[in-house]
Amino acid sequence: MAQQQKKEADQSQLLKVRREKLDQLMQEGKNPFEIMKYDVSHHSQEVKTDFEALEGKQVTIAGRLMSKRVMGKASFCHVQDLQGTIQSYVARDSLGEDEYKAFKKLDIGDIVGITGNVFKTKTGEISLHAEVVTLLSKSLQILPEKFHGLTNTDLRYRQRYVDLIMNPDVKDTFIKRSKIISTIRKYLDSQGFMEVETPMLVSNAGGAAARPFTTHFNALDEDLKLRISLELYLKRLIVGGLERVYEIGRVFRNEGLDTRHNPEFTLMELYQAYTDYHGMMDLTENLYRYVAQEVLGTTTIVYQGTEMDLSRPFERITMVEAVKKYAGVDFDQIKDLEEARAAAKEHHVEYEERHKKGDILSLFFEEYAEEHLIQPTFVMDHPIEISPLTKKKPGNPEYTERFEFFMNGWEMANAYSELNDPIDQRERFKSQEELLAQGDEEANTTDEDFMNALEIGMPPTGGIGFGIDRMCMLFTDSAAIRDVLLFPTMKTLGKENQ
Repeated sequence: MAQQQKKEADQSQLLKVRREKLDQLMQEGKNPFEIMKYDVSHHSQEVKTDFEALEGKQVTIAGRLMSKRVMGKASFCHVQDLQGTIQSYVARDSLGEDEYKAFKKLDIGDIVGITGNVFKTKTGEISLHAEVVTLLSKSLQILPEKFHGLTNTDLRYRQRYVDLIMNPDVKDTFIKRSKIISTIRKYLDSQGFMEVETPMLVSNAGGAAARPFTTHFNALDEDLKLRISLELYLKRLIVGGLERVYEIGRVFRNEGLDTRHNPEFTLMELYQAYTDYHGMMDLTENLYRYVAQEVLGTTTIVYQGTEMDLSRPFERITMVEAVKKYAGVDFDQIKDLEEARAAAKEHHVEYEERHKKGDILSLFFEEYAEEHLIQPTFVMDHPIEISPLTKKKPGNPEYTERFEFFMNGWEMANAYSELNDPIDQRERFKSQEELLAQGDEEANTTDEDFMNALEIGMPPTGGIGFGIDRMCMLFTDSAAIRDVLLFPTMKTLGKENQ
């Protein structure tokens, strides 16, 4: 306890010193927060990469002061910018007496600009010989010790800005995430898709099995929901004649937090007229290979030590085949609900009274098959009970033209041959509302405007939803979804133990 109190007292004193330094700068008319603009000519990595062309030439860099070693009349420091860090040699004879004194008063964490000539030290480190050092912003807080870094996971997520400063790998992850999303857009745009935006606040949150968040809109005195999916509005656009559309955006599901779930997450959905779920499988294979090659430079992904190969044709297996393969139960031989329940009891698969044969098949799949689907795999032909927006299989109406795409045992995408029969769709919605009445909070309700759109007429359409965050987890070897969300959902400080 005494050691902790001493540490807090030392910290308080250091913070006080920083405030005093700022007060002194203000008194001298050198307010660092008044600087409006600073012209940067190069970033750290650019200087290192182009050293041969830049050696002996003057450049200007800017960033955060991460280290400072004062040695009498000359000093060394490291400045960190977007691309990394670069060393600067700061000498009194080059800066002048007063400016060198000002440099020595700088604190770790201050934002500085340095103009100087590019050279290489005796130890071979590419550096700047500073001619001008400018304080661009004063840091009034203290960064974590560089040796220990910012290792407290909870604090890293709450103070992502510090995490980005102290952990270069974190910055690389989010730069890569940005590139993944821009590469997806590049691919889809090249395939004739049009990016659109649809409402986040909706009166009817449909298109997925999830519990929505609700809110109240004062101006209209109406309760609204945050969208759980992008589907129903994008299908309206297919009805309107926009034949290939996609949206990348946040959706919101009032569910739990774990390593693969966050209540708000990034979903991409796309819809293409005049194709089916086979077309969506082809698109998924091509998209994943393209993004991996562009972002990672390879079609082999290594996640937490497990290698996944995107270069080979992705496996295609029906849900019935997967359950037969991994659970030893053949649902083609199960005639009715009574037999399905008996099989579930025998294999210790828990179900609810409302569950039908198709629901129990899905529960078997989740229990026995999912974890084995490490290499890219399309699991096809889901039961109709869990697919309220999907076309039935011709000649086999218990099943639908739907697939889920799996990698690493995770569901990465969900796709359909979209249901465009308004009569069938109304019956499916009716079944969903019966489930809602029985207590299923994730069931859909009838969307009358969407029904009207279907009655106007929707062409045969293939559609798919991709979990962007999980894709980023795989491509950046990140262990948890929070590691690829800049600001993940956290419990409010002070309520952690409530």
